[in-house]
Amino acid sequence: MTHEQRRQELDPPASTQPRGLSSAPPERGAQLRADDGEIQERIRDLILDVARNPDEYDARLVRELITAALKLIPDGRNRGELKLMAAAMKELRYAFRVFGEYPEPHKVTIFGSARTPPDHPDYLAAVEFGRIMAERGWMVITGAGDGIMKAGHEGPGRKASFGVAIRLPFETTANEIIVDDEKLIHFRYFFTRKLMFLSQAEAVVCFPGGFGTLDETFETLTLVQTGKASMIPIVFVEGEPTEGHTVSGGDPAKAIAGYWSGWKHFIDTQLMRRGWISPEDENLFYIARDPVDAADHVLNFYRNYHSSRYVRDDLVIRLNARLRDQDVELLNDEFAELVKKGRIVQRGPYDAEEENLDRPRIAFTHTRRSYGLVRKLIDRINQFDPVEE
Repeated sequence: MTHEQRRQELDPPASTQPRGLSSAPPERGAQLRADDGEIQERIRDLILDVARNPDEYDARLVRELITAALKLIPDGRNRGELKLMAAAMKELRYAFRVFGEYPEPHKVTIFGSARTPPDHPDYLAAVEFGRIMAERGWMVITGAGDGIMKAGHEGPGRKASFGVAIRLPFETTANEIIVDDEKLIHFRYFFTRKLMFLSQAEAVVCFPGGFGTLDETFETLTLVQTGKASMIPIVFVEGEPTEGHTVSGGDPAKAIAGYWSGWKHFIDTQLMRRGWISPEDENLFYIARDPVDAADHVLNFYRNYHSSRYVRDDLVIRLNARLRDQDVELLNDEFAELVKKGRIVQRGPYDAEEENLDRPRIAFTHTRRSYGLVRKLIDRINQFDPVEE
């Protein structure tokens, strides 16, 4: 039985072929040979050796991968570029294989500082959050290092933890909880690592941290804000401030409380007031009161909402249960600015859909803007009482 993915790219391309080729350097004649019918037939025969039907959609994608790789030869790419692309592909393939062994449990990614000491309130909060999520049937993904990453594994324990480690010369490769586990994956590149963080998670929870944590936080917000990643809960949480604690264990007199309130102040004063983000973008994240509130927020996000995808310009929101007709009408009244034409309707699956076919859904032709408002729409859906069958 095929596992029905909840987490998927919100706006997958209709074709994997890159756009805007007219602006690329002209191709040499020899380069076109990779697209020639004879070469394509030989690739097809090669795929046939390991696939039942080389004309299936997935096999066609594999053919495109092989064709793109062959085009690197007449392109004249240097060894360093070839090594980067080959290593990235190998990393992604291996990582998807590891996660593919655990398709059913929901997963939450935890970001946070590697420098947070074990007695710090943030560390203790991360332990508690991970424990709560494991008790509710979720698995936890962290960067596998020390600090918050170790705390995120300590709470749920080794069995319910994934480690997505980065090779760095100045940090340990993996904490003692996840080291040598089959669910520990080592990455050479940050971009492949971050792809796995987000592609496999149905929620992202951020604890205080430095440049790396903020990089991961802002990238997550950017991908969801622009519709390049599916809508997920993005939650910020920290430990209860106590006198004398600093992240680095420094001078107690310089202890600073309220990491996320300070972050929010920067967002409001330096981004919102300047018009660099829209007021609706604040719907994309939630600052939790404590670990319990953070866990409750994640689970409530999936109370009625299940997943989303596009079918052409129609945004399809799959539900765990049908909504009442009057509630759908309320959505039309409250979120009309999201609709490019027509109305929000409750319906069955589109012909193009292949997953979650038994789930009810609402759909509408989306303006392809205002994803913060889309998040608010999902929150509104979760406030309704579903129809009992």
